Amino acid sequence: MKDTTLSEAPFHAALADGPPGAVCVWLKAGQARIRVAWWRAGDRGTVLLLPGRTECVEKYGRAAGDLVARGFSVITIDWRGQGLADRALPDRMVGHVGDFDEYQQDMDAMLAAATEAGLPQPFYLMAHSMGGCIGLRALMRGLRIRAAVFSAPMWGIAMAAWLRPVASVVGALARPLGIAHRYAPTTGGQAYLATQPFQGNVLTTDPEMWDYMRRQVVEVPDLALGGPSIAWLKAALVECAALARMPAPPVPTICALGTAEKVVDVPPIHLRMAGWATGQLDLYPGAEHEIMMEGPAARARFFDRAASLYAANR
Repeated sequence: MKDTTLSEAPFHAALADGPPGAVCVWLKAGQARIRVAWWRAGDRGTVLLLPGRTECVEKYGRAAGDLVARGFSVITIDWRGQGLADRALPDRMVGHVGDFDEYQQDMDAMLAAATEAGLPQPFYLMAHSMGGCIGLRALMRGLRIRAAVFSAPMWGIAMAAWLRPVASVVGALARPLGIAHRYAPTTGGQAYLATQPFQGNVLTTDPEMWDYMRRQVVEVPDLALGGPSIAWLKAALVECAALARMPAPPVPTICALGTAEKVVDVPPIHLRMAGWATGQLDLYPGAEHEIMMEGPAARARFFDRAASLYAANR
């Protein structure tokens, strides 16, 4: 396999609760070993499903089931620094990269794996949160997909107003002071799902889907991740600012956003979609950050609309 090292990787099928027949492998992306999983179904094409920060392939088992039921194959990924992919620091709970370009190496390896595994074409994009940032950059680099669906994309970093100048100063000084590997301000080494009760959480309003996500990181702690490093935060701010200066790609797009969103910065999403000639902003009243992990009605609406967009752009 070109630019990849294909070998079987562990996959927690019971926790993923996805369709049968998952294939899970290790890939080499630059100097990092990453993990991808795919499900093959029908001939309607393949969805490149890009997770958010802290997430793993098992988290998207049910989403894969929703897409397979609609006739689409699915491939998803453990980005470097999370899930079972290589982690850069001795403290594995720190989410760390030095530059967001590193994620594009992962993206390229995933695309090569999908192609060489013979997953059915055309390819489509589905990207959540940080995956939405990585996916938008990939589109701007010329990723050849027919249509894209974003879920609460990280096109801006949500933080308190007082923290923005602090983050800027800390980010600038982190490397000279040798603290780029430390947790970003206000974050730490605890996994949100493992420590936060359902009541008051900022991810989903659905208790059953909350339990589904929580079981994964509690039963397999190696899948869990804590806060980002200072270097990650600086790199994310730089990438979001760079993307904001670029025009939207000419790709048919739906961007789903919950009206109760509290994790990513909302104004950049509205601004981007207002200027996306082939894009549509789709609001979900009362939904939190994880629209694919909301209740049955929201999930059905999300996957039905995604399938319709993909089918219209074969």
